[in-house]
Amino acid sequence: METEEFGKHIMAFRGKLMRQAQAFGETDVSAEDLVQETLLRLWDMRHRLKTHPNCEALAFSILRNMARDHWRHRQIEREEWSGRREIPVDDRQVEATDEVRLISRIVEGLPALQQRIFRMKEIEGYTTAEIIRITGCTDESLRQNLSRARRHIREEFIRMTKERTPK
Repeated sequence: METEEFGKHIMAFRGKLMRQAQAFGETDVSAEDLVQETLLRLWDMRHRLKTHPNCEALAFSILRNMARDHWRHRQIEREEWSGRREIPVDDRQVEATDEVRLISRIVEGLPALQQRIFRMKEIEGYTTAEIIRITGCTDESLRQNLSRARRHIREEFIRMTKERTPK
């Protein structure tokens, strides 16, 4: 399935996917993010979609499974952080290493698209144009996802460092 055909067949039910994603009521993952991740997965498997009996049902299954994965990931993360007892550290170098690990964990918890865009931009040093070309996102979508990723990382880092600080 080529770009035109993908746009014609798959993008036709994007609105339905959006309504379904909004019905999930996700709080930290927007409906737009879930739909974009779904479309990315469909794009990655576009060569097999021609022979698939029901692409729309496949898309809804992918969307539902991603929403469940995000929910499960949040539950596991809450359990991990609620049961931990942190030991104060004196060495600044060890603290910096801990901060890098903490940020890496937060990045791993981002939705797949935000994680991918953040890694490409901030860690691997891709330009905006390269990321747009690779992911197929629009310029606006790229900026929104990058902004959401940065905001989430900042908020989680602040929250987690406050939890770790002994009183």
